Amino acid sequence: MRYRFLGATVSLALLATGPAAAQSTEITIWSWNVAASALKSTLEGFNKKYPDIKVTVQDLGNDQVFDKSLAACAAGGDGLPDIVTIENFEAELFWNRFPDCFTDLTALGYTPEQQALFPEFKRTELEVDGAAYAMPWDSGPVAVFYRRDFYEKAGVDPATIKTWDDFLSAGKKVMEANPGTVMAQADFNGDSEWFRMLSNEQGCGYFSTDGQAITINQPACVATLDKIKQMKDAGIITAAIWDEKIQANTAGRTASQVFGAWYEGTIRSGSPDLAGKWGVYPMPSLTADGPRAANLGGSSLAISEASENKEAAFKFIEYALTTNEGQVSMLKSFGLVPSLLSAVEDPFVKEKQAYWGDQAVWADILATLPKIKPARGTAFQADADGVYKAVQAKYFANGYPDAKTALDDAAKQIETATGLPIAE
Repeated sequence: MRYRFLGATVSLALLATGPAAAQSTEITIWSWNVAASALKSTLEGFNKKYPDIKVTVQDLGNDQVFDKSLAACAAGGDGLPDIVTIENFEAELFWNRFPDCFTDLTALGYTPEQQALFPEFKRTELEVDGAAYAMPWDSGPVAVFYRRDFYEKAGVDPATIKTWDDFLSAGKKVMEANPGTVMAQADFNGDSEWFRMLSNEQGCGYFSTDGQAITINQPACVATLDKIKQMKDAGIITAAIWDEKIQANTAGRTASQVFGAWYEGTIRSGSPDLAGKWGVYPMPSLTADGPRAANLGGSSLAISEASENKEAAFKFIEYALTTNEGQVSMLKSFGLVPSLLSAVEDPFVKEKQAYWGDQAVWADILATLPKIKPARGTAFQADADGVYKAVQAKYFANGYPDAKTALDDAAKQIETATGLPIAE
C-alpha cells in the first residue's frame, strides 16, 4: 500500500422507538483500500466498549475521498460525513482554505495529555494556533528493507552501513556478487520520495517548520540532493515505478527498498515465498554520527464541523487512535504503522516476525518515532512538490551544474508560486 492511505466519514442517526427506548447512534467512515479494512478491524473492540454506536466504514477510494472532501468543504461542509481521514501530506490545504470545515478536537476532549501521546512530527501539520483539527493515525517511519541472502553473499553486514557512502559502497559489492540485481530503486521520474525521506532525516524540507519561508535550497537539502545523484550516477539506485518495484522484489532483481514502514505489508503480501529472506535495518545518514530517522506518509482522522454527532465520532477516534488496543489491531491485521508512542511497548510489537527472519522488526522500526524531525507541508505542498520533481528530472539529466544551482532555481519557482520568501 502506498503512503496515500485514507479518508473517513461518519454519519450518525439516533434511532428510538419511544421515549423509553435506548438510543443507538450510527457513524459512517469514508476510507479506502487497506485503510478501510484496518478501521473495520477495530470495530469488535470498539463495540465491546460502546455497543450503542454502530460504525459503518465506506471504501470510496483514495482520490474520491480527497476530491469529495474538498468539494464539500468548498460548499460549506454540505455532504461531509462525521469523520474524514486526511493525509498529513495534504492536511494543511484543508486548514488553510477551509478553517471552519473541521472541528477543533480540543473542544471535544482531546487533552494536552492525549496530544502528548503522539510524536511532534505527526502533530505539526494538524494543529494551528492551539487548535487540533485532526488526530494522528498511521505513520511512515523510514527503514531499509533488504534481502539477507543477497547481502550475505556479498559479505555485507547491514550493521556496518551507517552512512549513505557506506550504502553506495555496499551496493557495488552486493550487485557484483548478485548479477542482475540492483541495490535499490526509486521513482525518479514521477516522485520525490527519496529527496523527502533523506531531507527530512537531515532536518530540511520544502518549507521551514513554522511554514513561513522556503528552505529547499538550504545546505542540508543541497547535500541530500547531491548524495542522491551520486548514488544514481553510480548505478546502485535505478528508476522504477510502484508496480515495477513489487515485481523486482519477487523476482530478486533488487537487494533493498527504502520506504516508510507501511511498505512492510507490501513486501510480505507481494512476495510470500521469500519468507525469512528479508530483513530490516535503519536508514543510513550523511555522516557516521548523523540522524537516522525520517517519515514518509501517514494519515489522520478529522471530525467535520457539520457533524451532528461529534461526541460519538470523537469516542471512535479516541478508541482507534489513542489506545494500544485500537492501533495495534490495525498493525496486526493490515500493517498500518501506529503513530502512538506507547505502541512500541505492546507485546505484539516486541514479537519476532517469522517472515523477517525472526527479527522483531516492529520494535526496531517504531523505536525511531521519537527521533523523527517535524516537517511542514503548508497549503503549498503540492505546488512545491511539482516544482521539485521537474527540477530533479532536469538535474539528473545534467541540466544544472550542481545541486545548489538546481535547488536555488526550485526555491525561486516556489517563491513565485506561493508568495513566500526564501529563507536567508
